[in-house]
Amino acid sequence: MKTNTIAVIGGTGKSGKYLVRQLLEKGYSIKLLLRNPENFKSENSLIEIMKGDARNYRSVHALLKDSSCAISTLGQPVGEDPIFSDATGNILQAMTFHGLKRYIVTTGLNVNTPFDKKNIKVKQATDWMYQNYPKTTKDKQTEYELLTTTDLDWTLVRLPLIIQTDEHFNVETSLEDCKGENISAADLAEFLISQIEDTTYIRESPFLYNVL
Repeated sequence: MKTNTIAVIGGTGKSGKYLVRQLLEKGYSIKLLLRNPENFKSENSLIEIMKGDARNYRSVHALLKDSSCAISTLGQPVGEDPIFSDATGNILQAMTFHGLKRYIVTTGLNVNTPFDKKNIKVKQATDWMYQNYPKTTKDKQTEYELLTTTDLDWTLVRLPLIIQTDEHFNVETSLEDCKGENISAADLAEFLISQIEDTTYIRESPFLYNVL
């Protein structure tokens, strides 16, 4: 197993591209799963491109071979069926096959856990998501429930609005409530990478947010 090879799903999205950039800056090798690799331009020797779809088990199986950790910043493709629980189901199955333990994945504020004490604004945002995007929102909850059934070392990071900026701000985490309205994409990437080795949030679902 390559101890520093990170499998990345969603690496060209609005937060994923920051993650990929910071992983490269820190010297990690990356295996990147892309549906349309022809749209990705990089000559970096640390990147291995894998053509495929996270909803396809064979694609995920190939991605995770010889990887040490999986990180997903997958977004919902417009006009398609919900993707999150299918992708995570495939990832968990492939991780078990390959003997991988560490899976770090991002999601929204709308996911509920038994430990939550969400403030009124976060509760309203959750209700709004269920009213306006019921299928996707329910699927994200299903993804969380799926994670809770496995003994793998997963961390589900719950996020407010992601601001695409290289700026860094004060960051807080909480297992109960989201007390900030935004998270910098640069801060998010930094946190996700820190979780590769950090055991603080193993099998937990922290909120991550900026405090201005």
